[in-house]
Amino acid sequence: MERQAQRDTKPELALRRELWRRGLRYRVDRPPIKGMRRRADIVFGPSRVAVFVDGCFWHSCPEHATIPKNNREWWVHKLEANVRRDRDTDRELEEASWLVVRVWEHEHAATAAQRIEFEVRRRAT
Repeated sequence: MERQAQRDTKPELALRRELWRRGLRYRVDRPPIKGMRRRADIVFGPSRVAVFVDGCFWHSCPEHATIPKNNREWWVHKLEANVRRDRDTDRELEEASWLVVRVWEHEHAATAAQRIEFEVRRRAT
C-alpha cells in the first residue's frame, strides 16, 4: 500500500490542468484547516473549497468498488474505515464552513472542473 501514489495521480493531474486552464488558482496536497492532519488534493483557500480526488477502489465507489477475494474480511474492514474517515473529514470541514467536493477517479476532468469552478466562483463573491 505504501507504493500507492499519494498525490499527482493521473486523474488528479488531469483535473488540475483543466482547473488551471479555466483560470482557477489553487494549492495542492495541503490541509485545508491549519493543524488538520488530513490533506485535500486541491485547496481553494479564499473561497474555502476543498477538493478530494477519490480512487474507486480505495474509497468504495458505488459504481466500481471491488473487494479482493484474498483476505476479504481485512479488506472489507480497511475499505469501510476509509469511507468512515472520508465522512469524518467532510463533517469536520463543513463544520468549519468549508465546502467539500469529492471527485471520483473515473469522472471526466472537464465535467468535474465545471462543477468545481461553479462552486469556487459562487463562494468567491
